[in-house]
Amino acid sequence: MQRFVVRRLVLLIPLLIGITLVAFILSHAVPSDPVNAALGQSAVADPEIVAAFRAKWGLDQPVYVQYLTYLGNMLQGDLGISIGTHRPVLQDLGRYMPATAELSTASIILAVLIGVPFGVISAVRRNTWLDQVSRVLSLIGVSAPVFWLALLGLFLFYSRLNWLPGPGRLHIGTKPPPAVTGLYTVDALLIGDFDLFINAFSHLILPSIVLASYSMGLITRVTRSAMLDVLSQDYIRTARSKGLHEGWVVGRHALSNALIPTVTVLGLSYGNLLTGTVLTETIFSWPGIGQYAYQASVSLDFPAIMGVTMLIAFVFIGVNLVVDVTYVFLDPRLREAQ
Repeated sequence: MQRFVVRRLVLLIPLLIGITLVAFILSHAVPSDPVNAALGQSAVADPEIVAAFRAKWGLDQPVYVQYLTYLGNMLQGDLGISIGTHRPVLQDLGRYMPATAELSTASIILAVLIGVPFGVISAVRRNTWLDQVSRVLSLIGVSAPVFWLALLGLFLFYSRLNWLPGPGRLHIGTKPPPAVTGLYTVDALLIGDFDLFINAFSHLILPSIVLASYSMGLITRVTRSAMLDVLSQDYIRTARSKGLHEGWVVGRHALSNALIPTVTVLGLSYGNLLTGTVLTETIFSWPGIGQYAYQASVSLDFPAIMGVTMLIAFVFIGVNLVVDVTYVFLDPRLREAQ
């Protein structure tokens, strides 16, 4: 297992370098000028101001020099200064990422708690009314636009029924907890403020449900398909012929093997959620990495764009590594092959 993890970590080095090269080329291939996006119309008309701006941000250098400079700084932990916020990009990412991490973690937990049981029940009770209900719910989850569900949820549960709070991470005028992890629910518990925890948790419910809908539907469908395939295997019929309890056959023998494709979908879904969801964060006024990435793209903020790209790369690489390690634990054949 240790050799397997070390090999994967070593292979990350050329992968990350390749990602930086592709991202740098694509970001500079956009037919727009960051000078026009960052400076006002009157400033753009002044050649001295434009020259000073290009020199300050290194835009007067050849592209390959800019890339080598960025790569050297990145190896030292410096992702540059954001043109839009005038703060270090690493600081901006640390500022916006906890909000996205809190929302995406709550969403993926909810998707797993609903999707896996629904998929198992749908497979075990195939072609019954339980199967039909599960399939309809999963179809709605993967088909309904997220922005439509978000607006519908706000209209119904916030505006009409007043069951849940509106946009934002806390009630208006509420002071956030001291930043330890950046996750309001966790930080509120760390200082022992249960009222603040309830406040933050209530704001987390509606956006996490909306964000979990697609992942829940996908997990349900993949789990159902995998369970149907496993339940038709010979060793399942052998286990049943031995008189084993049906719950033990389904939970111990079938589910553990059916979880392998589910883990793949789960990892990719969590990676997508962690890298920011622009529409959901915008509708719920959630100050996460999705909004930061959108603003960086609109303003052609190259350092911020590269920082978000590297963050996305690290997230997916880390998630894929965890998924691969999970495969080894779930499948004994992979453990023997290491």
